[in-house]
Amino acid sequence: MTNKKTIDFIKSLFPNKDFIPLHEPRFLGNEKKYVADAIDSTFVSSVGAYVNKFEEMMQDLTGAKYAVATVNGTSALHMALVVAGVKQGDEVLSQDLTFIATANAISYIGAKPVFLDIDRKTLGLSADKLEAFLQEYGQKGADGTTNSRTGNRIAACVPMHTYGFPCEIDRIAAICAEWNIPLIEDAAESLGSYYKGIHTGAFGLMGTFSFNGNKTVTAGGGGAIVTDNEELAKFAKHLTTQAKVPHAWEFNHDHIGYNYRMPNLNAALACAQLEQLAAYVENKRELAETYKQFFSEVEGITLCEEGKDAKANYWLNALLLENREERDTFLSETNSNGVMTRPAWTLMHKLPMFENCQHHNIEVSQWVEDRLVNIPSSVRL
Repeated sequence: MTNKKTIDFIKSLFPNKDFIPLHEPRFLGNEKKYVADAIDSTFVSSVGAYVNKFEEMMQDLTGAKYAVATVNGTSALHMALVVAGVKQGDEVLSQDLTFIATANAISYIGAKPVFLDIDRKTLGLSADKLEAFLQEYGQKGADGTTNSRTGNRIAACVPMHTYGFPCEIDRIAAICAEWNIPLIEDAAESLGSYYKGIHTGAFGLMGTFSFNGNKTVTAGGGGAIVTDNEELAKFAKHLTTQAKVPHAWEFNHDHIGYNYRMPNLNAALACAQLEQLAAYVENKRELAETYKQFFSEVEGITLCEEGKDAKANYWLNALLLENREERDTFLSETNSNGVMTRPAWTLMHKLPMFENCQHHNIEVSQWVEDRLVNIPSSVRL
């Protein structure tokens, strides 16, 4: 077994376990207390004190003026795109290497994703490739920017902070501002990550987060939108509450709405988890440093690291192997020996739903897809 040394090392980091998951949740604080309190209050659905507290905690964490709690990260991104004005037939620039929720949320509107390349250093959307695409295909007009190849309006740009590593979001923001394209950050994986001292999700018009069970902190489900725009925040909260016009008893609705608000039960869990975020991130960064020291002496394997201007949460540690064959051997041997590992996601343009979408200069995305493996990254007890 060629990867026995690595398997034994990972097992030593998570002792007394027959199977080591990729990322499992930890409940070490007030989770049971807050959930019990929510149950006792009888407010267990989308109205309750913990929903309000969760939104306040997200504002404090990210520095955003407003936060809107949603049922999951995908719904948060969907709503952010809607309130940003993305319409059916529009195009949204994103990256080819991303979790499918990014592309799905764009598609829910009837818009079409355009897949650009990633940066090898950050694994997120490449600012250079974004700029090159717009210089080649972008056409500025009174109503924004259109794609000269398709004639469609480019209604938004959605970079994703892959595995918690911040992309060069300040450069991306500047490019989007130059081309009058709204920037919506998919920060689903980067809660607790910072770029140049600013929390991810706070650079664009809006940022969205996920609190799925495999994230750094979890609400079981759950998501959030953050923004400094009061009008957009109010509209997002309205649409996620079935667009019901406030009234003591009447049921009037003024838009097609969505049942996207986070239940109070989930918010109670989220609040308890957010209280521990700083400690969890520090724990995960210590694990990343331990991995760094180990893999620095392993030939043919490179650990992905944060950039000089970034402070990553290291949600999932990622390795780059020498080629796809080595990657597949590593995946087979680790998973067969009780260590859960996973490859990068299949590139979006290769999936049948998106094979007709425009993709542009995705050489790095393909290179990374052939080599990347995620390894166990849970908070260690």
